[in-house]
Amino acid sequence: MPASRLAVIVLAAGMGTRMKSDLPKVMHPLAGRPMIRHLMETVESLSPQEVVVVVGPGMDCVSEEVSPVRTVVQTDRLGTGHAVRQAREALAEFDGDVLVVFGDTPLITRETLTRMLAERRSVKNPAVVVLGFKPADPGHYGRLVVGAEGLKAIVEWKDANDEQRGIPLCNSGVMAIDGKRLWPLVERLSNANAKGEYYLTDVVALARGDGASCSFVLGEAEELLGVNSRQELAGAEAIVQRRLRQAAMEGGTTLIAPDSVWFSWDTRLGRDVTIWPHVVFGRGVVIGDGVTIKGFCHFEGCTIGDCVELGPFARLRPGAEIGDDAHIGNFVEVKKSSVEKGAKINHLAYVGDARVGAGANVGAGTITCNYDGFDKSFTDIGAGAFIGSNSSLVAPIKVGDGAIVGAGSVVTRDVSSGALAVARGNQMELAGWADRFRDRKKAAKAKG
Repeated sequence: MPASRLAVIVLAAGMGTRMKSDLPKVMHPLAGRPMIRHLMETVESLSPQEVVVVVGPGMDCVSEEVSPVRTVVQTDRLGTGHAVRQAREALAEFDGDVLVVFGDTPLITRETLTRMLAERRSVKNPAVVVLGFKPADPGHYGRLVVGAEGLKAIVEWKDANDEQRGIPLCNSGVMAIDGKRLWPLVERLSNANAKGEYYLTDVVALARGDGASCSFVLGEAEELLGVNSRQELAGAEAIVQRRLRQAAMEGGTTLIAPDSVWFSWDTRLGRDVTIWPHVVFGRGVVIGDGVTIKGFCHFEGCTIGDCVELGPFARLRPGAEIGDDAHIGNFVEVKKSSVEKGAKINHLAYVGDARVGAGANVGAGTITCNYDGFDKSFTDIGAGAFIGSNSSLVAPIKVGDGAIVGAGSVVTRDVSSGALAVARGNQMELAGWADRFRDRKKAAKAKG
């Protein structure tokens, strides 16, 4: 592709009334991050010299999300042409290619945008390149009117006649425009149409009227899905998840039932990871090599070493760090804790604000009592320690290396290395008491 300067205008001013939300449309998440961030990552991959995001009034959260990219406010929402006009001052005398994309179309790929720019920079030198597509149901999309000489016009549905509505080639809204021609075209836009708006699409007919050529590039309907409702958000999530699953498998991960596994945009997986059905990854999860994750696990904000076995039904919360060769078993929850190399927490346990030393074994039903209603305190379980089943470790507390805590203990003081700690009531036995108890109950029932 010939070298050329590039500016990108991102239109993100719509509130998305069909979303029925106080959150701006482009801030609704896909795979754990706002959809605008998905698009911005794609835009940034093109290495543009300038990027301007057009937002609506009160959309400070959008401006913060795209920072340090410059934002401008479209106070009155008078159409796409009016929205683009708001970026004129920010782009000043920029005369390279200008790409116009939409914040609510987050699935568009770098490859598609690159093809558009290649067409714009071709020897044909079109003033405007439009991204078209052929959806299964063209619905109310604008139509691309094409002739032997290329793209002739874009006609919005409300302004189209029956013949034009029968055209299968639809307008995605995405355009690559010659920066030298952009602002003179935008300044001539009119709102004399069915919606009373300034359509950016009219720049095609204006450019053709000036004797310039226009053309189009065909894109895939899937990546041009616009998100305007909760239903469309769910459809976009399904597409993102399919892409993430495909990337995981191509990277050396085995997914037993791919459609049941849900990834975050930033999930990092090592080689030879095996993931069973119904596993959910929240944000900030890093998985090492050779890890096996059994079904119905949920992870967020955690780091997992090599050759770890997890689940089923394990939950790792933010701050969990699981060392190599460790085992985290069924119905085990770990939060803000390090579980060191070879340690085992195999069933029905809660470990929070703690260290579990290398090779330690934490028995079923054990909990670290880390919260007293006001403060969180730390539990330190030494290397090779053994914590018996159904034990409660009341933090702050330290169990030394190689120590043993007897099953059913409530431990409130530090345990020395190599020691045995038992903290439970003494067992008492009354011979024959159970038999006498049953006899009394039976006799009372017979009288009654």
